[in-house]
Amino acid sequence: MPSTLGEAKQLQLPQGTIRYRDVGDPGKPAAVFVHGLLVNGLLWRKVVPRLAGELRCIVPDWPLGSHEQAMAPGADLTPGGVAKLIADVLEALDLHDVTLVANDSGGALCQLVVTRRPERVGRLVLTPCDAYDNFLPPLFRYLQLLARVPGGAVLGMQMLRVPPLRRLPIAYGWLSKRRPERAVEDAYVAPILRDAGVRRDTTAFLRGIDKRDTLAAAQRFGEFRKPVLLAWATEDRVFPLRYAERLAGAFPHARLERIADSYTFVPEDQPDKLAELILADPRRAGTAG
Repeated sequence: MPSTLGEAKQLQLPQGTIRYRDVGDPGKPAAVFVHGLLVNGLLWRKVVPRLAGELRCIVPDWPLGSHEQAMAPGADLTPGGVAKLIADVLEALDLHDVTLVANDSGGALCQLVVTRRPERVGRLVLTPCDAYDNFLPPLFRYLQLLARVPGGAVLGMQMLRVPPLRRLPIAYGWLSKRRPERAVEDAYVAPILRDAGVRRDTTAFLRGIDKRDTLAAAQRFGEFRKPVLLAWATEDRVFPLRYAERLAGAFPHARLERIADSYTFVPEDQPDKLAELILADPRRAGTAG
């Protein structure tokens, strides 16, 4: 990771080792960042330096395909299991009143966290992400099919070896308007290409994806009475704005902020705007957008 995110630390949990960066003043309010499939904490590399003066930023590499170290064999890496892992990390680091910031499939995981183990979460920030019946989005459901075929993950990821193919819509092409640096793309794809344990972890997650989890979480959104910010890209073709509007109406204290000139990876395309919104007074979230 770039030096702006600092040196990696390691947290040992029963599920395995989580690598994370801890940026900012430990005495400041904590924000924990949750990326989605086939990216890692580098997704937040442009946003965290803009927040570190006001927040303590915890940036883990979650076991979603771009993590450097495979988890323990047999660890529960279904979406429910990874949501528990997120909550376990908050507990292990003794974090309270956390701002949980999520993107892509990480947003679905955080919806599970705030409806199953919300006690350490003080605010939820969702950028474009899976929700309701859109888990996974149709464009990426082929990944679930590949995960059910022996050796499918190996076969399906081979196209990521070729940089031009990474810009296909079924890869990273429709996720960001502004292509990340080559070194960042390489850091996303290298772990799953070289490590059988990482492929095993990712396969377990893909096989466990079920929209019944996100639909069940949606039934409990009304119980989460903390501020919710929906910072959503108006041009997103993977997670249409209608999902953000539906989420804004479901959480009791939510507001929707529309972000122009961006696709799904708002932290990549519009880091300044996202940082500005995160730092805004969370009490504003009491009014639905």
